[in-house]
Amino acid sequence: MTRQKRPYYKLKRAAAPYLYLSPSLLILGLLMLLPMVTVITYSFQNSAILRRDPSFAGLKHYQAIFNDPVFWASLGHTLYFTCMSVIFHMIIGMVFALMLNSDRINPTLRNVLRVLYILPWLFTAVIIAVIWRLLLEPNGVVNSILMQLGIIGSKIEWFSSPETALHAVTFANIWAGYPLFMVSLLAGLQGIPRDFYEAADIDGAKAYQKLIFITIPQLMPIIISISLLDFIWTMQVFPLIWITTGGGPIYATEVLSTYTYKLAFSSYNLSQASASAVVILLLSLGLTLFYIRYQRAR
Repeated sequence: MTRQKRPYYKLKRAAAPYLYLSPSLLILGLLMLLPMVTVITYSFQNSAILRRDPSFAGLKHYQAIFNDPVFWASLGHTLYFTCMSVIFHMIIGMVFALMLNSDRINPTLRNVLRVLYILPWLFTAVIIAVIWRLLLEPNGVVNSILMQLGIIGSKIEWFSSPETALHAVTFANIWAGYPLFMVSLLAGLQGIPRDFYEAADIDGAKAYQKLIFITIPQLMPIIISISLLDFIWTMQVFPLIWITTGGGPIYATEVLSTYTYKLAFSSYNLSQASASAVVILLLSLGLTLFYIRYQRAR
């Protein structure tokens, strides 16, 4: 190869991976980056979309949502909904994963349980919302069972009462999301060397000691990774809440996603809705960067 062709060859070789990725990068840019930039632009404009020549508003719309008590209530509900969901996803997923990995359970029963436990993962958010609306309605199965057991004396309107609505929709989301942890932790359990447990048995370790000092430390990288991802995804949940409660009653289940949706399509205040969406984006990006740093540190 001549000296004149050598730089061209190196440039061509360096550019080849990007050429292969260019279709995916183009689609990614059109479907994600362009909408994100557009929404950020709208958040700094007055009457975005509604006028051909919207004026620059600065931080006016951010100030408006930060002065709105409903925004802070929705932020608090989002944190409660997300934190409780992630915590119980992890606990239930861990319990079921340990159960499915145990040799004490009959293999046939274990296969049946594996199918039953993963069922919530097969349903869409719409189906899950409809199922729990039917189960938790005043004349539903849950109220009937609780009344027969003497736990409650009268029918409870789980999704219509401000005292119970947020807890009810959180419970429904917990039921829908634990299979992610269960499958991930089950794979992690099957990757732990049996030698660790055999050595612990020789030392006379009890079951809870093996769980605390062997199982959980070995699973900790998986637990942290899945928890961060689950936190990011759960914080943006919309269909389940919208179909079950619509953010009500009296903003009792209003979260950032429903708050933004109502600003855009109920109040037609697209500029403030864009500002709220940017806040959600920043929260998600912060958690994403933390997740990326953790993965690199591993």
